[in-house]
Amino acid sequence: MASIVTYKYIKQNPDIMEYIRRADKALEAQGYTEHSFAHVEKVAATSSMILTSLGYNERTVELVKIASIMHDIGNVINRVDHAQSGAVMAFRLLDNLSMPADEICSVISAIGNHDEGTGQPLDPISAALIIGDKTDVRRSRVRNTDLLTFDIHDRVNYAVERSAVSISDDNKSIILELTIDTDISSVMEYFEIFMDRMLLCRRASDYLGLQFEMIINGSKIL
Repeated sequence: MASIVTYKYIKQNPDIMEYIRRADKALEAQGYTEHSFAHVEKVAATSSMILTSLGYNERTVELVKIASIMHDIGNVINRVDHAQSGAVMAFRLLDNLSMPADEICSVISAIGNHDEGTGQPLDPISAALIIGDKTDVRRSRVRNTDLLTFDIHDRVNYAVERSAVSISDDNKSIILELTIDTDISSVMEYFEIFMDRMLLCRRASDYLGLQFEMIINGSKIL
């Protein structure tokens, strides 16, 4: 039986939308960059683009979008272990919506494994979510409007003028292309805070049978 739980359905669910909103508010209070609807919808767009380009079926693409929009709700509890707490929250929410157990497993496994500290790609959905999440680096995620008080995370995100993820024409590589204003932040600073995330992206790409490539300011880095 087809599940009624779709990406559109989730986006219209007021409880889940409130969890996303409150999780972002909790991070805002701690000085973190934006993790609200702009972030989770961009993650959903990127992760679904990856699986669609690789020929995965429509329901698998739908599930990665559902996992993507819900992946950060655990931050409403605490930033520490937010992937695991978010997975438990998602289980209860989706179970109450009568989503089939096999689909819940796919979604909560992806949510529980998206953090670079503890996560691993376990299936195509978790791999695509990892890449979608970890490649969302952009100026508009910075909340702080005072450049003089930027920390390194503010500075690096603000320096990224353009960020784009694509699949190569031969379907052999996932390419992250960045334009960084090096007057604001150096490429070295980018890797200082994002190295673990890029390594996880490489593992996720490997799982999907792809190479992970990075192009920064026109030069291939990885």
